[in-house]
Amino acid sequence: MIQATLHQLKVFETVARHGSFTRAAEELFITQPTVSSQVKQLTKAVGLPLFEQIGKSLYLTDAGKELLATCQDIFERLDNFEMKIADLKGTKQGQLRLAVITTAKYFVPRLLGSFCQHYPGIDVTLKVTNHQEIQRRMLENEDDLYIVSNPPEDIDLHNKQFLDNPLVVVAKADHPLSKQHHISIDALNAQPFIMREKGSGTRAAVLNLFAKYKVSVNVRLELGSNEAIKQAIAGGLGISVLSEHCLISEGMSGELTVLDVEHFPIKRNWYVSYLAGKKLSVIAQTFLDYLLQESPKMSFPSSSLLAQLAK
Repeated sequence: MIQATLHQLKVFETVARHGSFTRAAEELFITQPTVSSQVKQLTKAVGLPLFEQIGKSLYLTDAGKELLATCQDIFERLDNFEMKIADLKGTKQGQLRLAVITTAKYFVPRLLGSFCQHYPGIDVTLKVTNHQEIQRRMLENEDDLYIVSNPPEDIDLHNKQFLDNPLVVVAKADHPLSKQHHISIDALNAQPFIMREKGSGTRAAVLNLFAKYKVSVNVRLELGSNEAIKQAIAGGLGISVLSEHCLISEGMSGELTVLDVEHFPIKRNWYVSYLAGKKLSVIAQTFLDYLLQESPKMSFPSSSLLAQLAK
């Protein structure tokens, strides 16, 4: 049996994750020579090289890849053990790793705030990114739970629907179409349009609808931020399609309005997902239960109310 300490395994895992002895030393608050020494001792115990240096880059060997997978499994099991012990003691302590797509940032922090008040012993790591990056994180098993609007079909997941996510057409308040009702979708043809970046779930939904009804907009900008899109709309650069949740704080500002366009809102939903083969930790299961119980109680202004407030 390989003789290795947990500390050596943690040092190795940190080096492998960062691809750098220096960054691993910074994260662990130890010196770089200490990191090198621990990896050297572990390499000797394994009997095969764990890293290979090519130029300035550090790469895992086949043995290193196998050891990294083993380390990740060991640390995840230890974390779960600590959480279960805390649960047996009548407390909830541990870490929740949550990844969400960008639009979810408009409501997830509200849920996390109340959740952390209920369970102050839980530390939350929240990653906000787009669908493409979420899929990569899923494949690498980097998080406990994922909040998405369009769960990927090529990854084996458990998905639970918990909230509506309607997509609406948003324009500057003085846009020529802003005073009209029951606008034909054909009226969007040739309109200056601000599109979300490639990899965005919103972009995919919009392009699918436009293709169905043969709508051809004039894409002037592609932006990867809902906030940037709202600023571009307010600056008169065009219209766009956004989740209603992006407009929670916009109702009284008067700068933006929701257009009453045929076939909108695009009906979508929010899902909480996790890998099908993953056994949820006590903490992850606690948040999942809390999310499904509390999210229906959240209230958001409808697109019609937002349109009225903006005018």
